[in-house]
Amino acid sequence: MPQATRNILPALGNEFIALLKDSSLVSVIAISELLRRGMIVYSRTYDAWTPLLGVALIYLCITIPLSRAVQYIEKRWEIHD
Repeated sequence: MPQATRNILPALGNEFIALLKDSSLVSVIAISELLRRGMIVYSRTYDAWTPLLGVALIYLCITIPLSRAVQYIEKRWEIHD
């Protein structure tokens, strides 16, 4: 791997995770946009907390493994002095 890859990996990983949380990128990987679905449930039931907490938990379940994977790759590529 080029030396620059080691230097940009933390920023690249953080940017990818932020992009996942801030946009509807999830819809590209065959999951309908979660927040929109949560708002549809809210409009039908007038219960805002349950669908929004469910959406938050789903995003948490998606982003934690991604951040762990980035941490693992960072540690594996770490240069020991």
